[in-house]
Amino acid sequence: MSPNCPSEAISVRFFWSIVTEIFYKIKEIVLFPQKIMYFCRVQSSQKGLVMINIVLFGAPGCGKGTQAQRLKEHYGIDHVSTGEVIRDEIRRGTELGRSMEQYISEGKLAPDEIVIGMIANYVAGHKEAKGCIFDGFPRTTVQAEEFDRILAGHGLKVDIMVDIHVPEEELVKRILLRGKDSGRADDASEEVIRGRLDVYRKQTAVVADYYASQNKYASVDGVGTMDEVFGRIAAVIDGLK
Repeated sequence: MSPNCPSEAISVRFFWSIVTEIFYKIKEIVLFPQKIMYFCRVQSSQKGLVMINIVLFGAPGCGKGTQAQRLKEHYGIDHVSTGEVIRDEIRRGTELGRSMEQYISEGKLAPDEIVIGMIANYVAGHKEAKGCIFDGFPRTTVQAEEFDRILAGHGLKVDIMVDIHVPEEELVKRILLRGKDSGRADDASEEVIRGRLDVYRKQTAVVADYYASQNKYASVDGVGTMDEVFGRIAAVIDGLK
């Protein structure tokens, strides 16, 4: 058949139209996962940070619990209280929980490995979370180093340690005022309160130095209204985007 035959020309055009259509279909299939990932990133960024792990510290009376709850609601991330994790392990009767319960009943401090093990269990069970606020953990350099290893094992990391700073005299005043309603003996004695604050400072100093060496430490002013303090913390977190 002659190359100039109209029917042959139509067949060639038809052939190339099919090839072109197949090419674009393959391109759509190849690019589909990337489009999905982009869509997810956009949606996550519209709601808050894609993934964030915060170590939140603050002395007794600084309002840390209130701010942790507000951060949880604002960013849609989990609030991990060490005390609650411990109580959950005890409640479920796990091996770590039973060990911890024994130390508590004897009035002893639990070894680092038990607390670290509980946090490791929590992280393993919440890998799909958008992020976490770790409240009062880690408290020692050993815990901080192990915590980094635990997170790295899941492809995660600590993004920032936020330390809510309030002057000691203001903290004592707040706790004494709180003690009138709480009924807690350790909230009613100024001597006991100052002792608790001294222990807190000594514990926090080493952890603060650890994260500062990684450029992951931020101190925020904890004096002011709840909204003002929250705004300062949020500014630090939003700066990580």
